[in-house]
Amino acid sequence: MVDVTIIGCGIIGAAAAFELSKYNVSVLVLEKENDIALGATRANSAIIHAGYDPKPGTIMARLNVRGCEMAKQLTSDLDVPYINNGSLVLAFSEKEMETVRMLYARGNENGVPGLTILSKEEVLKMEPYVSEEVHGALYAPSAGIVNPWEYAIAMAETAVKNGAEIRLNAKVTGISKTASGYSVSVNEHESIETRYVINAAGAESAAIHGMVAEKRFTIKPSRGDYYLMDKCEGHKANCVLFQCPSEFGKGVLVSPTVHGNLIVGPNAVKCDDAERVNTTSDGLACVKAAAAKSVPDINYRNAIRNFSGMRANTDIDDFIIYMANDHFLDLAGIKSPGLTSAPAIGEEAVKILSENGLALTKKENPVLTRKRIRFKELSESEKAAVIKENPLYGRVICRCETITEGEIVDAVHSPIPPCSVDGIKRRAGSGMGRCQGGFCGPRVLEILARETGMNVLDILKDKNGSRILISETKKEEAFHEA
Repeated sequence: MVDVTIIGCGIIGAAAAFELSKYNVSVLVLEKENDIALGATRANSAIIHAGYDPKPGTIMARLNVRGCEMAKQLTSDLDVPYINNGSLVLAFSEKEMETVRMLYARGNENGVPGLTILSKEEVLKMEPYVSEEVHGALYAPSAGIVNPWEYAIAMAETAVKNGAEIRLNAKVTGISKTASGYSVSVNEHESIETRYVINAAGAESAAIHGMVAEKRFTIKPSRGDYYLMDKCEGHKANCVLFQCPSEFGKGVLVSPTVHGNLIVGPNAVKCDDAERVNTTSDGLACVKAAAAKSVPDINYRNAIRNFSGMRANTDIDDFIIYMANDHFLDLAGIKSPGLTSAPAIGEEAVKILSENGLALTKKENPVLTRKRIRFKELSESEKAAVIKENPLYGRVICRCETITEGEIVDAVHSPIPPCSVDGIKRRAGSGMGRCQGGFCGPRVLEILARETGMNVLDILKDKNGSRILISETKKEEAFHEA
């Protein structure tokens, strides 16, 4: 019998597991994909939002501000790339300045620290690449940027170190009530007995909710396209640059990334299939046109990747966090600012479960920190020391990002081992640069096969079914002199 079973291991499931792992309870996380953070967590704007946008009094407003407050210390403890660079909401008319003033008042009511309304001159001094058409902006110094998938991976890995179990390729196909809790069916042929269930299934959260309770909300997926620009474009934004929000969301943004790139997007397209995250030429053209209003001088010939993310929007304008049934907690409808709010949502989940009968006693010495080697960030003396200890750190595999074989091997043997080349990418950073793995990809595949004993033909690019190699076409024959 498991104490708490969490369905879904994106940033929300990972945060809930991390917080629960600090206590003397058994935690099982079920993830239908072959790795964690493969949904909205890996394809988003990577923003730590300040908290001026949500309506005052909502769960979203409270947890957004708390999550933003937690980010600096938590990312430091878990060694996750994070930069507290602030954000600007740009106004391009006097009417939009009214929106800026409304957001300023709303942010103050929500408890967002340090908000300031800037003049045109002040904006252009901070952001010289912003359009001369700007009238002013709302400045939120507490906002920032983060590596979103590593944020989730770090919390999940730490939870594993504290005794939580994460099972991949484990799709929940049914849930039935029992005398002591629930029986959760996995992959249609296995049942798991659990006392409590947390529904953190993202775009599938309504379906999971429907297994135990009457319908309360509907998922209305919205897809957004992005440009990821090469680092030579990264200097064109210092802060996160938003446009004034509309009924479609926070609009197209231009922002630096923690890796030094520039990200541009997203648009918002309603869709029926939450699994379909293909980009479209029309969508990317929309992003480019909208972004030009903020920063007209972006050279899109320096785009190194396009991608699309899916928002799990619902027909309820707030996060859905409540006990949907006895011992069953919904963490659903976690759209933006879900990434920011995640650690606070984890805290909230623990609080609600405790109030609903889950006995929680703190562990004496839980693991609360994490450290990984990033070779390119080390000093020369530190590089020499790690190479002396392990020569694999002296062998660069990814030239674009200076990622070494030692880092890739570390990723393979991490607490939640990856099974794909992109799984290595999310943990070590290989393939993140200008060539997008064109040079290092085959070598990463070879290392992954060597370290795991897997056949190279079984190594995946990313999700299940994304095989890289189909068959062996030639064999090397020994050379014999006549």
